[in-house]
Amino acid sequence: MTVLTKIIEGIYLLKVQYPGGMGATNCYLVEGEQGYTIIDTGSYSKQAKSLWQQVLDKGVAIEKVVLTHVHQDHIGLAKWLQKKGIPIIVSKIGLGEMEKHRDPDFENRMAQLLRVHGIANIPEPLDRSDIYQFEPDVLFNMDERIKIGNDWYEPIWTPGHSYDHFCFYNPEKRFMFAGDHVLQEFSPVIGLWEAEEYNALQYYLQSIDHILQYPTDFALTGHGEPIEHFHDRVLEIKEGHEKRLEQIYQLVKEEAKTALQITYDVYGQLKKNFIASPFMASLTRLIYLEEQGKVRRYGQNGVYTFKAVN
Repeated sequence: MTVLTKIIEGIYLLKVQYPGGMGATNCYLVEGEQGYTIIDTGSYSKQAKSLWQQVLDKGVAIEKVVLTHVHQDHIGLAKWLQKKGIPIIVSKIGLGEMEKHRDPDFENRMAQLLRVHGIANIPEPLDRSDIYQFEPDVLFNMDERIKIGNDWYEPIWTPGHSYDHFCFYNPEKRFMFAGDHVLQEFSPVIGLWEAEEYNALQYYLQSIDHILQYPTDFALTGHGEPIEHFHDRVLEIKEGHEKRLEQIYQLVKEEAKTALQITYDVYGQLKKNFIASPFMASLTRLIYLEEQGKVRRYGQNGVYTFKAVN
């Protein structure tokens, strides 16, 4: 099929495009005796539905969908595929994150989070098209192996990019579906996408160290190109965070600044539609430095600023 690209024997890529952000989500079809296992679905859109419909119309048998995490660009078409009779498999932690998005007050909580950290003009919320309004067919725990295609994989809980993020690892083949935990071209964005403050970067850095325990010769990612030098790429990402943390610490040494001000200091002027990821990256780094006791938070007129502790 023209919409599918063969990656390695038995694994095919469906690249689902969307505007902004990373630009596309890598969705994988893994061949098995009972049909294909889909890894992630891409965002909800007419274009994405058309791509998947082409796959289904060709008679490709789909056994199930397994999600690495429940961000919109990975879970977007899960409900749509479930309505076509395809079982959806999500972690128990992921179901908890889905329930947060179902909360009628979710958009207000997100707006408040943005407001207190310096964004006065709150952008219009995205149309999520009720993508979280369904119940997964199967929930898995972190200690349960999952069959993907014909092989058994170990789910590895790697919170950080999202609290519910899982990688799937095949020890015999030294192969991993890395989701958004490790990317080849970019450092994954660490954000507070569930509109709750917590030390997400601390979780991520711990998960980065944890993933090094799994010898990996080849990894397929949620965005961009595969990773052939996995260990080196993980260390490169870790070093990048250390440099950014030091940069941000220096930026608040003399003057207290909001997360939004830090975003512009680090990334320069950004188009309105592309500020979310840099802003979240700056905010989670400030929270990390705060937890480390290196910066202190101040509140005035309902807005937080951060300044280095001298």
